[in-house]
Amino acid sequence: MKANIENRTIKVTFSEDEALVLLEWLHNFNENEHPALFQDQAEQRVLWDMQAELEEVTSAIFDSNYQEILSKARQKIRDKE
Repeated sequence: MKANIENRTIKVTFSEDEALVLLEWLHNFNENEHPALFQDQAEQRVLWDMQAELEEVTSAIFDSNYQEILSKARQKIRDKE
């Protein structure tokens, strides 16, 4: 993952595996209400928008073996013990 700022726009770059793991987390998080976590609805809006952006570029969610792909991505990212 990398981040940089250009013309007052912050760009964050994820590997495919990172994007997939984050997308799955956002999906699970956004499925439930978490009113105590947000100070302002704008914070929730940012998470919804991030999920939508990742859904547009992550094709693995449509694969029949999605759970296997997700599991492998998590294994690659997880800290080595």
